[in-house]
Amino acid sequence: MLTKEENERLAQVGRGTPMGELLRRYWHPIAATGHLPGPGTRPVRLLGEDLVLYRDRSGKLGLVGDRCPHRRAGMVFGIPEAEGLRCAYHGWRFGADGRCLEQPYEQTEDPNSTFKDRVTIAAYPVEELAGLIFAYLGPLPAPLVPRWDVYAMPGVVRDIGVAVIPCNWLQCMENSLDPIHVEHLHEAFSDYVLEKLGRPDLKRRAFREGKMDDRPIRHEKIGFTVFEHGITKRRVMTGSTEEDEDWRIGHPIVFPNILRTLNAFQIRVPVDDTHTLHWWYSTYDQDRGASVQPQTEIPLYDVPVAGLDERGEPQWSLLDNNSGQDMAMWYTQGDIADRMEEHLGRSDQGVIIYRQLLEDNMTKAAAGEDPMNVIRDPAQNECIYLPVEKKSYRFGDRDGRVWRAGQAAKYSPILREAAVRERGKDALLEPVH
Repeated sequence: MLTKEENERLAQVGRGTPMGELLRRYWHPIAATGHLPGPGTRPVRLLGEDLVLYRDRSGKLGLVGDRCPHRRAGMVFGIPEAEGLRCAYHGWRFGADGRCLEQPYEQTEDPNSTFKDRVTIAAYPVEELAGLIFAYLGPLPAPLVPRWDVYAMPGVVRDIGVAVIPCNWLQCMENSLDPIHVEHLHEAFSDYVLEKLGRPDLKRRAFREGKMDDRPIRHEKIGFTVFEHGITKRRVMTGSTEEDEDWRIGHPIVFPNILRTLNAFQIRVPVDDTHTLHWWYSTYDQDRGASVQPQTEIPLYDVPVAGLDERGEPQWSLLDNNSGQDMAMWYTQGDIADRMEEHLGRSDQGVIIYRQLLEDNMTKAAAGEDPMNVIRDPAQNECIYLPVEKKSYRFGDRDGRVWRAGQAAKYSPILREAAVRERGKDALLEPVH
């Protein structure tokens, strides 16, 4: 268990807090390109700061404070110009660097006025990569946006899911250092959900030796190793028969806030202390030999967060998939988990290692050093490969079906289309399994 002060040190992300200052050393996805394909604005809250993302009429992105420094009107109603964003209230125009570019009336009355040169709005760097829009709120010069392999790999199609989860980001991340939850939450609880939905025949089963197996999945041994970019998990599973699965690599953690799975990222972006912007960024290889057509745009979809229905019952239909189950466990720990009341066991060794890695890198950031995964060398950043359990980017087909129970795949437009193509429209009517 942690003390109150230790828990706050790990959980609080505002400016001036140890974790907030560490997380400001990284680029964070704040929107998808599909959220702002043309000129317009979008409200953003990141690390406790209220901001406005905009795209001007030349296509350039900017990220500025949410209030005009003139009379504090909301910049979310700003008008995109050929350069910059104009406040709707009195027409003051600001550039992406925060400089005031124009003050119409002041300059009309005094064409030589230098007033605008003394006015600025908060502004932060933004960049687009692989269908996501990233922001950096830290000290300059900004590092490079890391070109992780999931973003940079060629010959794949992609889609992007998003949700806002009502809890602290650390609860989402600690789940990724906890392999043991898989056999209980994603097997036993999943079977219970299917029972509540009236489909116990769809219960989850392991896929072993080329056939379905009713034996329960169990971890016999887990281990964790800190590597250059994060933490690698290893595990031995009950029923493993292949030599390379006796002590196999599991999904790695990309420090500080990304889970890398077989073909995807789960990115946990702290909105503030009690909300997390969660991204599912997935890639898919050829669909059973069909050629991959270049994507003109990356599909974007929302992922619902399961709560209680009008009768006070869990929304069972939202809990038949891994991410639905995960999110329920994260936010029911509370807005910020009370780690003063926790009791860690042997299964929590990964959580302990991760917390120590956070502490080590908070110390680095406080000393003015670059923490882990702050990338500044372009030669290092062409494509950063990460260790994965299997080098597979297929649609997840196991027993001849498109597998839609993992992560947020239930809601993926690409996998929904593939499921209909394989099994007809009825595939979308039953629980995923």
